[in-house]
Amino acid sequence: MASAEQVAIAARRAFEASQLIDPSERNVALDSIRSSLASAREEVLAANKKDMEAAQPLVDQGKLSSSLLSRLDLSRPGKYDAMLAGITDVQALPAPTGICTFAKRLGPDLDLYRVTCPVGVLLVIFEARPEVVVNIAALAIKSGNAAILKGGKESANTTAVLSRLIAEALAKTKLPETFVQTVTSREEISALLAQDRYIDLVMPRGGNALVTSIQNNTRIAVMGHADGICAVYLDASADEKKAVRVSVESKTDYQAACNSAETMLVHSAVVDTVWPAVASALVEAGVELRCDAKTLAALQHTEAAAKATPAREEDFRTEFLGPILAVKTVGSVEEAIQHINQHSSHHTDSIVTEDEAAMNAWVKGLDSANCFVNASTRFADGTRYGLGTEVGISTGKTHARGPVGLDGLVIYKYILKSKKSDGSTIADHEKNGGSYDHSDLPRELPF
Repeated sequence: MASAEQVAIAARRAFEASQLIDPSERNVALDSIRSSLASAREEVLAANKKDMEAAQPLVDQGKLSSSLLSRLDLSRPGKYDAMLAGITDVQALPAPTGICTFAKRLGPDLDLYRVTCPVGVLLVIFEARPEVVVNIAALAIKSGNAAILKGGKESANTTAVLSRLIAEALAKTKLPETFVQTVTSREEISALLAQDRYIDLVMPRGGNALVTSIQNNTRIAVMGHADGICAVYLDASADEKKAVRVSVESKTDYQAACNSAETMLVHSAVVDTVWPAVASALVEAGVELRCDAKTLAALQHTEAAAKATPAREEDFRTEFLGPILAVKTVGSVEEAIQHINQHSSHHTDSIVTEDEAAMNAWVKGLDSANCFVNASTRFADGTRYGLGTEVGISTGKTHARGPVGLDGLVIYKYILKSKKSDGSTIADHEKNGGSYDHSDLPRELPF
């Protein structure tokens, strides 16, 4: 078994070797992986069944959440096909590297270009969802990044099979077999977090505890994918039909998802009108409501009252990942924005309103990665955004935010090219009060 340092070195060498391979070979590799996974469907699902069977007793004992069990299940209708389709979608996207985003002439025969390039070696740590192995492998390959992946122990059997199939598929291409690797133990992760010489970016995909722990234990840059404490706000001008549709889907479509709504804010002007209709629809869908005094009182003589209880302050900082919604009254869109900025995880938040001024305030004032207007929070997803798939949804303030697809996995380099017969020096431009040109050039690389 390779040590963590050996894994990191292999990833670095694979990355370096891949940079001299024609980028078109990345699509060849994706073709190979998709074909391999399509042929091995039954083998993968058999491994996934073992993981599900091992996880169910832990759920029964309260040691594993039902939401994690749901994420683990690769046999849910359409899920395996969606995983394969994600590879095809990524393959069809334009290559994100080698794109010139800035071009200046510094002076006669001296041109400067800024060009997109891969980050390098990624260390991606995630929880139960085994299809993430494939999603990240596809994105890493298309963007030219080598990847080291660590899934949750709950998906160990599925991850092992997927990893082997990916390695076998890569071995048939010009990309190194070690371009995508997986590790299995926490000890390996601790050791890998010390490999800042070889690993360029850590991407933890999980709760705040995981992200914080990693940030505190590595010198490598960290792009956090943390909790999804998402909110829907019913503004004073909210249309009842829109409010019901947006609220119910945001909460109930897939409650284990990080873009599922956990908080509802209700403008005081609609507490006695729109809110009871929304509450009834949510309760009918099986949702328990934890309400502040005003929203609770408004349900006193409705059927929804049976599933409404007083909210506690911590409810507004909780990712329930289940049929519970915290509800609070606010007096304005500004108060709603302030509450979310202080209590949420800055993931995805939606306003239901007919007021243009409220919409404008929402998208400008909300400090969230995804700011929606009259739309379900469930739209926050790389595939739905047309990114092919995603590594995760970043709630931080690094170079990538929201669903992180290909463009979130590239950085850039500056390329300076002299065409001067004897080479260029700064003395050519700064001697005797000289200056630089800085005129724009066509954004086309000269090589």
